[in-house]
Amino acid sequence: MSLYPVPVSLTLIDRGSKYGDFLRMSDCAQRLRTIIRAYAKTDMECYKYEALEMICLKMARLVCGDSNNRDSWHDIEGYARLAGDLLTPKEEA
Repeated sequence: MSLYPVPVSLTLIDRGSKYGDFLRMSDCAQRLRTIIRAYAKTDMECYKYEALEMICLKMARLVCGDSNNRDSWHDIEGYARLAGDLLTPKEEA
């Protein structure tokens, strides 16, 4: 018995309609991440990379899927806030 009431095949159909084709979206997300890795300072903290990479994923979903998906926009705001709230006063200067 599955813990989830909906079969994964139906979940994938739903996500595809929201986020677009998985191959196209994953290519877009990886390209965005590559740009960040190429330009970021090598001493940047892990939480900053993680927030930026999650924002890349959300951006790719918006570009390749439904740009009116409020949850993706909300998630971008959330990841930016998580990173921003962890900045030390020295980093903010």
